[in-house]
Amino acid sequence: MEAPKERTIFKGVTRNVFLLGIVSLFNDVSSEMVYPLLAIFLREVLRASTAFIGVIEGIAETTASVLQVFAGWLSDRWKMRKPLLVFGYSLASFARPLLSLTQAPWQVLAIRFADRFGKGMRGAPRDAIIADSTPENFRGHAFGFHRMMDNLGAAIGPLLATSLVLWLGERYRLIFFLASIPALLSLFALVFVKEKKPQREEGTPPVELTLRPFDHRFKVFLLIVILFTLGNSSDAFLLLRAKETGVHLSLIPLLWFTLDITRTVFSMPAGVVSDRVGRRYVIVLGWLIYALTYFGFALAGKAIYIWLLFILYGFYYALTEGVERAFVADLVPSQLRATAYGIYRFAIGVGAFPASVLFGFLWQWTKGPFLPFTLGASLALLASLLLLSLIRE
Repeated sequence: MEAPKERTIFKGVTRNVFLLGIVSLFNDVSSEMVYPLLAIFLREVLRASTAFIGVIEGIAETTASVLQVFAGWLSDRWKMRKPLLVFGYSLASFARPLLSLTQAPWQVLAIRFADRFGKGMRGAPRDAIIADSTPENFRGHAFGFHRMMDNLGAAIGPLLATSLVLWLGERYRLIFFLASIPALLSLFALVFVKEKKPQREEGTPPVELTLRPFDHRFKVFLLIVILFTLGNSSDAFLLLRAKETGVHLSLIPLLWFTLDITRTVFSMPAGVVSDRVGRRYVIVLGWLIYALTYFGFALAGKAIYIWLLFILYGFYYALTEGVERAFVADLVPSQLRATAYGIYRFAIGVGAFPASVLFGFLWQWTKGPFLPFTLGASLALLASLLLLSLIRE
């Protein structure tokens, strides 16, 4: 069933989608002021090993993905979206400034766990609101716009972090504390988002947490996503690789900004193209670019190559983030949509933890990044072939 018409801000973007874009913008300004510096803070200040950094990132991302299954299911079962959004964004916003007080790596693990717990509670209901607030033939536009705003915030965050590093020096804890300000602004914007209940016929039985009601294409897509994600480790390792190759510490946030501005510029055009030519082709192009980028990181020997690879990596994100979510909405009905997003994100989490842990251990075991990056690229190539051959739109 197609979503009822709502007030449109501009083509394909309704009021709810626009407001959720603003929420994501401010939240990601906060998050990305922290993220580019966190791995270096762990490594150089708290003396954490690369293996433990992999454990932290693996647990953090897996926590978010696992929780989204339950958050999505509860959202569909209770027929509500917004309360879970408010809880999720609030928890993350209040946990993040605690990083300024950490004295040991395990404390960072606890705070990252809380931050990602909040992400886990908000992601699936938010995506369901976007899908149900948008006509089917404009879902690529809507998710592309949301990713554009999210990535714009993620681009501004590292730029602010770079400015603060240049001004304050390596005072990581103060920078982490200042990052809480835009997070609180995101909560204010969230107040104006309207609830969007799932469209369900009267007398329909309660939603169960099972794959049985879903189309077989959705199930196959989940398996392929898991395979791809097994080679998609935490981006923290890309930042470590950049520093190892010779990128100066003060430029690390600017490098992350380069990635995010690429994602920002091309996310909405990628969504628009997917509305016209089909989601699969856009996703596969993104995965092939990912494989090329990871092969590049395995071989890069100079800092200039790292800058070019981060730009290329931004194209991967632009082509896949919003389009994959629009593809999920195409494959499932409204009354199961939040559950589907939760399961989709869980599938990513199933691969995220072993991917990051394995990457960290392989790097440490082989005393270099060549093998883990090559493994990630190879799995992306295999996933691309399977998506093209096994799923039809």
